[in-house]
Amino acid sequence: MARNAPPRWDRKMQQRLARGEAAALGELYDRFASLVHSQAHRMLDDETAADLVTREVFGYVWENPDAYDPKQGSMRSWVARLTHRQSVRRLREEADGLRNGTDGTDGTDGTDGTDGGSAAASPADLEERVRRATAAARADYIVASMPAPLRAALELAYVQRRDYRQTAADLGVTEDEARRRLRLGLQLLSTAHTRPLEGSSPPGYGRPL
Repeated sequence: MARNAPPRWDRKMQQRLARGEAAALGELYDRFASLVHSQAHRMLDDETAADLVTREVFGYVWENPDAYDPKQGSMRSWVARLTHRQSVRRLREEADGLRNGTDGTDGTDGTDGTDGGSAAASPADLEERVRRATAAARADYIVASMPAPLRAALELAYVQRRDYRQTAADLGVTEDEARRRLRLGLQLLSTAHTRPLEGSSPPGYGRPL
């Protein structure tokens, strides 16, 4: 397989969707629904809105399977980008609604007590949410797209809270190699203008890599 060739599963999934196989959509949903919903919920902070975005994303995929270009990345990355785009659109609609004196979703006034959520946020607050969500989504995309050895090292360090010695042992590599993978992974994440984890470094990483 060529170095930049997309995974076989991604290519076959696109072909099945293009043929209109409903089973393919179900398989895609089972694999990525939790990713889509959690990303949308993190951006919108609203369960109902996240549910709606999830339906919209998979509806778009079903109707436009040819919009996915395997040469541009994995199916997972494409679905994540669709989720980000749709969530940002809803946040901006909400901000526009506040500027116009409505809630941005159904045209009603958000100050009459019928909508207790969006009226509390200013347009500036919503723009800041868009900015933070964009950085977080980019970090998700970077992690999903980086080489598996780097991703595995970061997940051990920042999700499972292993220090670099434990990470090296879990991966079956030298401590120097574990530190190298973490350094490269963090350098990639730094381009998202966000930290891989809000807060302090994982245990054992107080000194420079």
